[in-house]
Amino acid sequence: MAVPLMQAIRVGSYVVKQHIKRRKQYPLVLMLEPLFRCNLACSGCGKIDYPAEILNQRLSAQECLDADAECGAPVIAVAGGEPLLHKEMPEIIRGLVARKKYVYLCTNGLLLEKKIDDYEPSPFFSWDIHLDGDREMHDASVSQEGVFDRAVAAIKTAKSRGFRVSINCTLYDNADPHRVAAFFDEVMALGVDGIMTAPGYAYERAPDQEHFLNRKKTKQLFREIFRLGKGHKWRFTQSPLFLNFLAGNESYHCTPWGKPLRTIFGWQRPCYLLGEGYAPTFEALLKETNWDQYGTGNYEKCADCMVHSGYEATAVKDAIRRPWHIAKVAFTGPQLDGPMAPEIDLSHQRPAKYEYTQQVASLLEKIKEKTKPSQRPVVRRVKKVKQEEKISEEIKEAS
Repeated sequence: MAVPLMQAIRVGSYVVKQHIKRRKQYPLVLMLEPLFRCNLACSGCGKIDYPAEILNQRLSAQECLDADAECGAPVIAVAGGEPLLHKEMPEIIRGLVARKKYVYLCTNGLLLEKKIDDYEPSPFFSWDIHLDGDREMHDASVSQEGVFDRAVAAIKTAKSRGFRVSINCTLYDNADPHRVAAFFDEVMALGVDGIMTAPGYAYERAPDQEHFLNRKKTKQLFREIFRLGKGHKWRFTQSPLFLNFLAGNESYHCTPWGKPLRTIFGWQRPCYLLGEGYAPTFEALLKETNWDQYGTGNYEKCADCMVHSGYEATAVKDAIRRPWHIAKVAFTGPQLDGPMAPEIDLSHQRPAKYEYTQQVASLLEKIKEKTKPSQRPVVRRVKKVKQEEKISEEIKEAS
């Protein structure tokens, strides 16, 4: 079982309580991004395409803990950017673990061996290492040779130190099912505790726009991968119903508030993947976002999305409504033959809006407001020099 039994029980209990309270909108996983800066520039990523003034911003440890208190989700995924570039990351993780939250620290692994002494194994903590396939697949995905080998070395180091380790595998339309299946066998042999997998989301600012999967190709790809994996005992960190959805057997609509994102600018609207503004508080995100404007069938940018950040919560809620159904799928695995579930109608979706330039201008204005000249210019200059030195040190560490 990829998810520890106690974690499954606690998260399941949390979800049941929300249903008893008749809460329609509640978080399952807090997505926490304390910074945008990264030490890689992956071809399918559109989350680091910001000016330096924005990439240099950080959420403080206290702001991260406050985000947890606001949201109240039982699971927290700390991502980025590359979170190990954040100087306060050990403090952030310790604080969240002390609250008995299940924390996944998402990293490309390049700094893990250097930073691992700052962390302690815990049933509430897991490393989640980015690996998009075998050596050739992954190095092509991250646009840099040698990253796969360093990530695998990081996995071995973390496992030898007694940590739980999972991988995060994003797939694109050039993925070969046979190679993916062989890769899943390889990471299981490494002793990885679980696999999280999904198709890549079509970020509008990603350098590579040619290899994002549409929904039909996604379903065909995962059916073939799961067919090849029959009997291989792969361990996934995701709901069996989400995997069944990837194989084309569930007619799900996304639940974007299930995995809300807190960044340096607030709570991102409407979801982890699609940034079209920010709310000042989690409560404002829930109450003031026009959720009906988003999701597959409602908005062009969401048309091909089948990513866990939108659909995992839907699968979990379905499991509560239909416990017999998840029991069957968990026992037999995803359906691999026969007709697929009906697709969502796209004929009434609203056209995409592209407001990146305006958003960046607004974010830069916020930074400018926060850093207005003080009455002590000498002190301000000293702080600026120290900040530049700190950023330079982070970049050196990442190389």
